[in-house]
Amino acid sequence: MRALVIGDVMLDTYLWGNVERISPEAPIPVVSVNKRESRLGGAANVALNLQALGATPVLFSVVGNDISGREFRRLITEKNLSEHGIFDDPERPTTVKSRIIGKGQHIARVDEESTFSISSELEEHMKRAIEKELEKNGVDVILLVDYDKGLITQGLFEKVNRLAGKKGIPVAVDPKKRNFLHYKNVDFFKPNFYEFVEGAGIRLSKGDMEGLSKAAAAFKTRQNLKFICVTLSELGVFVSNGEEEHYLPALIREIADVSGAGDTVLSVASLALAAGLPVPQMALLANLAGGLVCEKPGVVPVDKNKLKKLMETEKL
Repeated sequence: MRALVIGDVMLDTYLWGNVERISPEAPIPVVSVNKRESRLGGAANVALNLQALGATPVLFSVVGNDISGREFRRLITEKNLSEHGIFDDPERPTTVKSRIIGKGQHIARVDEESTFSISSELEEHMKRAIEKELEKNGVDVILLVDYDKGLITQGLFEKVNRLAGKKGIPVAVDPKKRNFLHYKNVDFFKPNFYEFVEGAGIRLSKGDMEGLSKAAAAFKTRQNLKFICVTLSELGVFVSNGEEEHYLPALIREIADVSGAGDTVLSVASLALAAGLPVPQMALLANLAGGLVCEKPGVVPVDKNKLKKLMETEKL
């Protein structure tokens, strides 16, 4: 399959080290760094997950004309991802999330970013490039990965969704608060629980599955969504298409880091959707995949072979 990924990319950097003392300047740990690492994050991590599952991702995004942007492009090339859809914007920095990890514990995160919407000129460039890609090569599914950094404007979404509708291409969305209600008439909508409650403007306790079912059904109708999937972190996932719904609790496992799990769920579910898999199978695949990536520290793509083995042992 070919999958078009449009969204906010970022550079995930890691400082790994040991903690042996507390700072004399403030009650904080001193981390003696012994390793630095950069990884692809955000929509680029979605692309890596799709690639790991055997699909061909085509990534469209924006980076700054800076050192981090050049490092991002180096990693894109290193991972054998195409960079023809990556645009430079000299008016904004490349989004960087720097994580400091001492003795395996996540101690702090430092974010460098701009959340302003891209310029109307750049938006038009993106629209034309995406339309050209769809006309020239075609794709099986489109994923919109919104991290609220300003790439996915309402105009860009509406253009892409219109093109997808004309060509019969399913569209999957991972939303954030700013554009939450803009995403109408899409095939797959995947917020996490807190994004759903905040974006939909409802009051709901996390473990209230009956309340979630009613709220999801109402929101699905209101926004004209084919599928809604709400990830519940340690509680698993909830998926509904209006005719059937499935709640799958998370499997008990050793959690190292939950970063990037939502990217994995979106990637797996989108391919399952494009393949026409039944709802129970889609939900199970996404739930297992999201749990698998939590076993490793940092943002990592899913291991396809491990996922296949898990699927063989689970019952639908």
